[in-house]
Amino acid sequence: MTITRDTLLAAIDRITAAMERDFDMLNSADGALGDGDLGVTMTRGMRAITAMKDDLPNDIGMALFQCAQAFTKSSGSSYGTLMATGLMSAAKTLRGEESIDTANVPELIAAARDKMQERGKAELGGKTVLDSLDYVAKATDGADDMAQAAADAVDQAMVDFRDKPATVGRARIFGEKSIGMDDPGMLAMQSVVKAATGR
Repeated sequence: MTITRDTLLAAIDRITAAMERDFDMLNSADGALGDGDLGVTMTRGMRAITAMKDDLPNDIGMALFQCAQAFTKSSGSSYGTLMATGLMSAAKTLRGEESIDTANVPELIAAARDKMQERGKAELGGKTVLDSLDYVAKATDGADDMAQAAADAVDQAMVDFRDKPATVGRARIFGEKSIGMDDPGMLAMQSVVKAATGR
């Protein structure tokens, strides 16, 4: 199976709809462990991408590059910056390509995770979006049903980290209070992955 511009456009539509749906939920979760604007960040970012998606080129790399630029311009938040960093990582790898074999997706996700980790100066295991991406990259590698494996992986990451304390990012200042609470960044990635995969 391959991913093309049409696949990307359809995913953008689904993710945008998911962010509109989860606006209040993400703001509320972020308000408990951060500054309460994650829903705003994600909705603005996806609205910006949607506004220019019809002009995206067939070159998947350039299309993702333009998506990253649009997301960055819409929000100056740290999460928005991380999302754009992940998109830029994939964009650089895929420049010049008009289709992607789905077998290459796990490697792209792992590379995005590493670039986001480098940019955020964070470690895996800190109860952040990096952990969600790590689960997805590993679960999809060699999976027969990659979309289902990705959806299951983000769910499992939420379960495995829920009862752990946040040790990275703004949430770490809440320490023990964060135990039993879902990380807002992981929640956002759960919505993004499920929407992108149509699950």
